[in-house]
Amino acid sequence: MLTYDELLNAVPNALKSVELTGYGEKITGKVRDIYVHDGQYILITTDRVSAFDRVLGAIPFKGQVLNQLSAWWFEKTSDIVANHVVAVPDPNVTIARSAETLPVEVVVRGYITGVTSTSIWTLYEQGDRKPYGIELPDGLQKNDPLPTPIITPTTKAPSGVHDERLTRNEIIEKGLVEKALWEQVEAAALAIFARGQEVAKKAGLILVDTKYEFGMIDGKLAIIDEIHTPDSSRYWVADTYERGKEPENFDKETLRKWFIDQGYRGEGVPPQMPDDFIAYMAERYITAYEQLTGQTFVPGELPADERIARNMKAYQLKNR
Repeated sequence: MLTYDELLNAVPNALKSVELTGYGEKITGKVRDIYVHDGQYILITTDRVSAFDRVLGAIPFKGQVLNQLSAWWFEKTSDIVANHVVAVPDPNVTIARSAETLPVEVVVRGYITGVTSTSIWTLYEQGDRKPYGIELPDGLQKNDPLPTPIITPTTKAPSGVHDERLTRNEIIEKGLVEKALWEQVEAAALAIFARGQEVAKKAGLILVDTKYEFGMIDGKLAIIDEIHTPDSSRYWVADTYERGKEPENFDKETLRKWFIDQGYRGEGVPPQMPDDFIAYMAERYITAYEQLTGQTFVPGELPADERIARNMKAYQLKNR
């Protein structure tokens, strides 16, 4: 683990964007720079952070954690379903196969929680015992484990709008995904989630819920994007979990909470995160990586943009 002073000193060096020449069109997302090159995607995970559908600054080493942790998970789950990874030539970079993305995002939930208007807990508290078409028993409290993990599918909504709630039948009836393929998606998602829960438990964490994106590569189902990172999944610290109390978060919920505590919920000018809080968030991401993988986090040399360009050139020469 890096020392606090090392984390604090890295704050001004957080990777915000990357310019690669000779790699085709650049597509900049909230937390990624993406280049389309020779029919593949170069996914560069930056240190930018987002919440409330806004980019709210940068946390050093976050991109490396997300990229390397997700690559680790892809390898750990490759026996369950194929993925889009071709190579990881740099701590921040994944080269991925082009995929036809399915129009439905898959959220798997092991606990009844959440605060948004579409969250399982909010709907349940309002009296809905069949949220997303899934029947739930009476008597559940917020943050209780669900009887079994459930899938709550959504469509990707426009910026600033909540994702559309879908049921299994609606997905099939609307022709979003054919029945046989959706059954594959469900089976793969639940199996990956179960694997994730096992690993998290050994690491002293609870995998609460997570988002998966699936696509088709060469006519076969594959999981894409990233999986089981502190950005795509909710983790709780296991020894802080107690029924009726809020457990310690081990993911970007901590970031959201900080902004809410400052009175910010996504509108207007966001407050500037202080350096000590940014360093603390970097420690959270790195600790998640180390606990889940059992590996010591070793950051790539800085400056990251020069390193990435050099490593990409070396990769290109090697694979001519």
